[in-house]
Amino acid sequence: MKTLKIFLIIFIASITAAKAQFTKAELQVSGLTCSMCSKATEKSLRTLNFIGDIKADLNRNVFVITFKKDVPVNLDQISKKVQNAGFFVNNLKATFNFDIVKVNNNAFNYGGDSYRVVNGEGKTLAGPVTVTVVDKGFAPSSVYKKYTTADKAETGRVYHISI
Repeated sequence: MKTLKIFLIIFIASITAAKAQFTKAELQVSGLTCSMCSKATEKSLRTLNFIGDIKADLNRNVFVITFKKDVPVNLDQISKKVQNAGFFVNNLKATFNFDIVKVNNNAFNYGGDSYRVVNGEGKTLAGPVTVTVVDKGFAPSSVYKKYTTADKAETGRVYHISI
């Protein structure tokens, strides 16, 4: 009976967490010089199981990514795929649905990762909100240094985002 209760609690928690997710993103890649570069990056990104669709904007070196519903998104994998194609992430803006997520002290958890809102003082996070990842590998070093600080209390992967 105890095992059944634990299973039900875990099941309900996973259903709740699955509803809260990233829905889309705008990924700006630096170093793209031609349509073949763009195609190589797009092909690399399409191998990720949480990506539903990708549309490239060659004029701005931007990929508009739509994520699959109820599949956790791993932002580090996006950055690695871009780097494996020979390029760098210049900017990643993602839309996150905050309807189910509880934000405490400008932080929340999603997909096993922690997220810290670096400029969220006094802001209400509800519904779809566009956030910008300001970590190393997702933003220029000047932006990264401005927003992130080492917090000894944090363990595991912590993404720093701005609104």
